[in-house]
Amino acid sequence: MSIEYEAQLAGSLVDSFPKDFGYGVENMDMMQEDLENSPSADSKPRILLMGLRRSGKSSIQKVVFHKMSPNETLFLESTNKIYKDDISGSSFVNFHIWDFPGQVDFFDPTFDYEMIFRGTGALIFVIDAQDDYVEALGRLHLTVSRAFRVNPEINFEVFIHKVDGLSDDHKIETQRDIHQRANDDLADASLEKLHLSFYLTSIYDHSIFEAFSKVVQKLIPQLPTLENLLNIFISCIFVNIFKIYIATDSSPVDMQSYELCCDMIDVVIDVSCIYGLKDDSNSNAYDKESLAIIKLNNTTVLYLKEVTKFLALVCILREESFERKGLIDYNFHCFRKAIHEVFEVSSSTQRTGAAVHSSPPSSSGNGLARLKSTALNGTPRSLV
Repeated sequence: MSIEYEAQLAGSLVDSFPKDFGYGVENMDMMQEDLENSPSADSKPRILLMGLRRSGKSSIQKVVFHKMSPNETLFLESTNKIYKDDISGSSFVNFHIWDFPGQVDFFDPTFDYEMIFRGTGALIFVIDAQDDYVEALGRLHLTVSRAFRVNPEINFEVFIHKVDGLSDDHKIETQRDIHQRANDDLADASLEKLHLSFYLTSIYDHSIFEAFSKVVQKLIPQLPTLENLLNIFISCIFVNIFKIYIATDSSPVDMQSYELCCDMIDVVIDVSCIYGLKDDSNSNAYDKESLAIIKLNNTTVLYLKEVTKFLALVCILREESFERKGLIDYNFHCFRKAIHEVFEVSSSTQRTGAAVHSSPPSSSGNGLARLKSTALNGTPRSLV
C-alpha cells in the first residue's frame, strides 16, 4: 500500500465522519486531553481495541471482562469516546484496555498517535466478518504500519469477529482471504517483520475467551515459569475469574476441556455468591477455602482450587488417579507456594524498577524443588 493511498485513506476517514455526531474540535481536544491524562503505561501494559464502527469492540470487552450476557450487547450504544478499563485480575493479569471509537481517525494532527502507541503491549483490531471488510483491511494496514514504526514491540492481533453466523467453510475462507490480503499489503509496504496473528471469534461461544487468553499470555513475562510449574504438577489449566487461561501445561489446549473449565468457573462463582456470603461479614465468597470437584460420566474428574484471590487452578485427571487426593493436595500446596514466590519476585523487581525476566527465578527454589521431588516420588504426571 503506497504512502499516497495511506494519506488518501486517512483523509477519507475524516471527511466521511458525520459532523453532527458530536466530534467537533472541542470534543477532539477533550479526547486528546483525556489521553494525556491517562495513567502511565510503565506500570501496566496497555491493550488497544480498534476497528471500524459497529465491529463489536465494546461487546467483546463487556462479555469478557464484565460478564455481560451476549444478548444484552445488542442494546449497547456505539462508543463515542475512548473507554478505558483497568483490569486487575492478579499479579500476572494487570493491564489497561482502551476501547477506541471506530469513527475517529487518530492519525489526524489533532491527536498525538505516537503517545497512544508508545508503551502499548498489544493492539487488537476487530474486523466484522459478516460485513464487507475491504475498508476494514485498509484501516488495519494504516493502523498497524503507523503503530509498528512508533513501537515495534507491539503484539498485533486481528479478531475476525461475528463468525457465529457463518458456516465452517465460510469461516475458513474468510480467514484465509483476510490473512492473504493483510499480509500482501504489508509485503508491498516492505513491512515483512510486522507479524499479525489472526483469530476467529464470537461472543456467543468460548472462542472470544480463548483468543483473549492468547493475547494476554504474550504480555506475561512469567509465562515460562508458570508452564514449567504446571508441567511438573499435573494436566491442568490456570484460569482467572474472567475465564482467561493464563497458562497451561505443555499439552495442546483442547477447546472442549477449556469450555468445561470455563463452565466450572461460572458455577463456582455463582454458587459462592449465592450461598457463600455471610450476613455479618464483608469477606469475598471466593477465598482460599474455595474448591470444587465435578465427576464426568467419562471417568474424568475436574478439580478446582483457589490459588489467589483472582486465580484458580483447574486440574483434569482420571477418576482412578483422583483416589490419591491427599498427594494431589500436597502437590497443590507446593504449587501455590511456588506461585506466591513468583508473585513476590515480580513485585519486588517492579518496585526497584528492574525488568522482569521470563526465565524461572532462582528465588523460588524451595517451593519448586519440593514440587519436583514430590513429582518424582508421587508421579503426579501419570495423572494426565
